[in-house]
Amino acid sequence: MKELHILVTNDDGIHAEGIQYLSQVLHREGNGYRLSIIAPDRERSAVGHAITMHQPLRVEKLSFIHNRELSGWAVNGTPSDCVKLAVEAILEVKPDLVISGINRGSNLGTDVLYSGTVSAAVEGLIMGIPSVAVSLTDRGAEKDYLYAARFVCNLVPTLLNSGVQASTLININVPVHTDQVKGARITSLGTRRYKNIFDQRIDPRGSIYYWLAGELVDDDPENADSDTRAIRENYISITPVHFNLTDQEAIPDLKKMLQKIQFVG
Repeated sequence: MKELHILVTNDDGIHAEGIQYLSQVLHREGNGYRLSIIAPDRERSAVGHAITMHQPLRVEKLSFIHNRELSGWAVNGTPSDCVKLAVEAILEVKPDLVISGINRGSNLGTDVLYSGTVSAAVEGLIMGIPSVAVSLTDRGAEKDYLYAARFVCNLVPTLLNSGVQASTLININVPVHTDQVKGARITSLGTRRYKNIFDQRIDPRGSIYYWLAGELVDDDPENADSDTRAIRENYISITPVHFNLTDQEAIPDLKKMLQKIQFVG
């Protein structure tokens, strides 16, 4: 049986609890998985799919404090940078799977558009690699991270044999109180809306700056199949996502509109 090569990354940084627990569980409890751990050198949450173009990317090799058998690379870039750099420059062999996480905080509904965690997994898809993003819905205790990590570890072999296309990202969210989890659901992306709050402040030099915060005001309560509802009801949500944003239903109407436009040559 071929050794499964997994690229592990995140957006909370290589020292974050989530990626540390996930890597250790995959190493100790996985079926002989080969791990390559490449993640940002600091927190890069909510950077979306940003990539670095106008400054150099620097890489530092690190050992994990709690498991000297594991080592990884810290990159001074974004989560998407980490995956691109890993596949195109650092690794000699292309990985078979990308796992991004475990994120500290949920990535539900429209949050996936802002998430560095999900964007790292999307970068894997762009490169033709099956990819998984996994999040714990809030900062958890050790048992919660271990639960989420073991769930993903057990899911990996089944997922890879499920027939799910390499163009589909699997976005997993795990309720933070894992002792209350009722099971798992296959879900769709819900809708989450925030009331953005900009706190205006003055720095020591007298210049104005703003600090962004946000309050959740709507999480799509009517959609029975949504990821937000699954989490609210203490189920793990497993959502298939792809990056083709084309609105297929709008194409016929737009074609009719185009026929009415006169082009002047």
